[in-house]
Amino acid sequence: MTGFIFNTTAQIICRPGAAADLATTISGKIGDKILFVTDKGIRNLGLEREAVTSLENAGLTVTMFDAVEADPSLNTVLTATRAAQDCNATAVVALGGGSSLDVAKLVALLAGSGEDIDGAWGVGNAKGPRLPLVLIPTTAGTGSEVTPVSIITVGENEKRGVSSPVILPDVAVLDANLTLSLPGPVTAATGIDAMVHAIEAYTSVNANNNPMSRMLAVQALELLGANIETAVTNPANTKARSKMLLGSCLAGMAFANSPVAAVHALAYPIGGTFHIPHGLSNALILSQVLRFNAAEVENGSYRHYAALAPHLFPDIGTDCGAQEICTAFIDRLSALSARLGLPQRLRDVGIGEEALPGMARDAMIQTRLLVNNPRVLAEKDALAIYQEAW
Repeated sequence: MTGFIFNTTAQIICRPGAAADLATTISGKIGDKILFVTDKGIRNLGLEREAVTSLENAGLTVTMFDAVEADPSLNTVLTATRAAQDCNATAVVALGGGSSLDVAKLVALLAGSGEDIDGAWGVGNAKGPRLPLVLIPTTAGTGSEVTPVSIITVGENEKRGVSSPVILPDVAVLDANLTLSLPGPVTAATGIDAMVHAIEAYTSVNANNNPMSRMLAVQALELLGANIETAVTNPANTKARSKMLLGSCLAGMAFANSPVAAVHALAYPIGGTFHIPHGLSNALILSQVLRFNAAEVENGSYRHYAALAPHLFPDIGTDCGAQEICTAFIDRLSALSARLGLPQRLRDVGIGEEALPGMARDAMIQTRLLVNNPRVLAEKDALAIYQEAW
């Protein structure tokens, strides 16, 4: 075993109803002036009310910023940062999907340190300090509540990231009650996203791939695989929702320390250019990327996929060869996506064949992800994968 570093959120609270008792949970950690980051969809559903009421009843001043959009822009981050500065925020609390949580991370950084965002992009460049940060996910997918990563859209289509332990939150609150109203297609897509996190963390060739990440990835797949269909078809099942949230969190912890690879790299142009939700973008090219990786026997990724197979699909037999188990694993992932009702082809989400070469070029920008892939992937390979997925 080689040396490694493992970072994660300092405190994780996993309990249905935890958001309603938020002030007690985070008392003494956040000061008295809170910038609350969310989106208008969350507010229309009223999902933030219990958390905000808890804070206000404790005598804290809450300033609401609810302008986060899907694939949040740099302008949104800067606007929210000004809101934090204007209200003299002593902490940032975010409730929502990955977009709101990612915005909150950078707002806490920029408002807390005054540093220039242009110097923070990339891996390990954010210096801090940041404001105290509490993240409350409403989807079981991104794992953003336990990752040191924030992904923002810069310009028209470019996805750019800040990756630094500085932006790991102080507290993550996993409250399954907040996910009960999540529509089936969103539950399915975000659940597949979490599976991708676990799979890519387990197989990453990053130098920091480590036993803790692999252990967490395996546990995440067991939880996600056993509960995703129940969560989609019986959305009021709090037990299944709680296990999905925990599975997503564990997968987030895994890939936060053993980073993701080509599935994410090829998903970013789908989301950035065509504004397809991130989880669905991953699902659309997952099986194609795994087949590409497994086709090169020398890198051994087929053995890793075979090792993961029975954890996600317990009925896959282990009495045959690794390549056969690997093939069954990939086929079953594709079948699961279809069974959950997700679109299966790039053309199904309105992407024309003429766009594929440009997407392949754009995918090559994601070098921080591609270097973690078990198999070297060139632009021509990216194009072939998109063509197969089209």
